[in-house]
Order: sequence, then structure tokens, then C-alpha cells
Amino acid sequence: MSTLEEYRSDIENQWCPGCPNFGLLAALKRALVSLDLSPHKICLVSGIGQAAKLPHYLNCNLFNGLHGRAIPVAIGISVANPTLKTIVTSGDGCLYGEGGNHLLHAFRRNPDITVITHNNRIYALTKGQGSPTTRRGEKTRLQFDGVELDPAQILATAIVHGCTFVARGFAGDLGGLANLFEEAIAHRGLSFIDVIQPCIIWDRPVKWYKERAIPVPADHDPADRDRAIALTLDTGDSFAVGILYRTPPKRTFAASYYDRIGNEPLAKLPLLDRAIIEDRLDKMRFDTETPSQH
Repeated sequence: MSTLEEYRSDIENQWCPGCPNFGLLAALKRALVSLDLSPHKICLVSGIGQAAKLPHYLNCNLFNGLHGRAIPVAIGISVANPTLKTIVTSGDGCLYGEGGNHLLHAFRRNPDITVITHNNRIYALTKGQGSPTTRRGEKTRLQFDGVELDPAQILATAIVHGCTFVARGFAGDLGGLANLFEEAIAHRGLSFIDVIQPCIIWDRPVKWYKERAIPVPADHDPADRDRAIALTLDTGDSFAVGILYRTPPKRTFAASYYDRIGNEPLAKLPLLDRAIIEDRLDKMRFDTETPSQH
């Protein structure tokens, strides 16, 4: 059995004291231990930002990359080694702003990864500018007169584009969040969790959010697409917490490739025969003498 101690990192934590990110980190550890996943069996991927520091604070495989580019890296890791549980953990600015197009197409492609967004609705590391999820009218360090746009409805977008596991969590609910992470990581295909993670410097108090976190109704059917979309919408008064949408797993990204090679890491596969490589390169060449044949 894996243990919490196995995941302990000696890296000095750089988050503000009292930051809800600590709850998110603790919940993720709990989920990984509950799933009996040892550190060498997972890989955490992040971009840049306060949320993106989380992989530093777990003893496991990790890749900390460029702002907004966590998704393509995670897909590459998953394809190269499908035996790993690949988990993206980064902020709303990183994943919804700079990385929005990568996330959109990940919903369509359905790679076997888990995406966890620390959604504090602000660019916290760069000192409080509005992010894609900042509410209309909120005054920030950059939008002095208030944000003029409605917040992006990313959870609804995920459902519309075929994501088979969509949930919202709250960093102030450690037990509930750990359960969500556990189910998401175990899900086959893309699982997406938006975690409301208030910034204690640039946002309202955590208590304000706790009072507005409403569990998904007990009679909610996660397969009901229209009802799920309605629950995702951010009205500003409250937000539904739990599994919003879940359907049976569908064919994952690169599934036909895995069918050919088996569920093995690339590093363990034999090298391709030179003749096969040359044949594929020939098919990609453009014959300038007879372009109409291509």
C-alpha cells in the first residue's frame, strides 16, 4: 500500500500561509494513497503560476513547463507511457487563458489524463489581474473600473465538447475534494475538475465561498446533459459542487495506436525497422514534378 509519507517532498513551500492550495494538495495526496498509486506510477504536469507549483510539493514524477502549455505536454507523456497516471494541475489563467485552445481540443480528443484547475478567478502570481473566470464588474489591479466581460463558462464548454467526466470541487472541503479526485483519476479518458480555490490576497474570504458551495442535488443524474450544463453555470450567488456530468468511457485519444503496440511505454518497444521508416517518409514527400498525383 502507498502512504502519505511516500509523497512527502522536502521542497520549501512558497504559498501564502492559509492559502486554500494547501487543502487541494492534501486532497490530492489522499486520493493517490486511496487509489494505492505509488509515486513512480504518476506524473504531474503544470504550467506557470501559484497553482503550477503544486507538483514541486509531491515526491513523484513531474514536468513543470511553460505558461498555458501543460495539456499538450501531458498528452505527450500519456501517449509515450500509458502506464502512468498523468495529472495536469494548474491555474485558471494558465489553463483557461493562455492554454484555452489546448484544453478545448483535449475535450474533443479525450486523452486518458486528469485535468485539475485551481480556479481562484484571478491572476494571483502576477498581482491580481482579471482572469477568464473573473466576474463581470469585479475591480482588479488592472481592470480599475471593473471587468467588462462575462466569465468564461468552461465547465459547460467541456460537456458540449464531449468530455466524459466533468466536476466542480471546493478547496475548503478536503474530504469531498479527495473523493472527486479519486473518481476522476480512476476514470478512463479525460476527466476535468474545476476547483474553486479562493485567493486570500486578491479575492473574497474563503468563508464567502464556503457559504455558497452547494452540493449537487441528491437526485441529479450525471448522464443528464442539459441538467448538467445548467448546474455548471456560474450565477455568482452559488455554485454546485460534485460530479456534474459523467458518461460511460469512450474511445480515447491514440487508442488505435495502443491497439497496435499494446499498453507499453515507448521505451520498452523495439525500434521500428528502417524500411518502415523510409516508407513512411516517402509517403510524406511532395513530388514537385507531378503535384497533381498528391
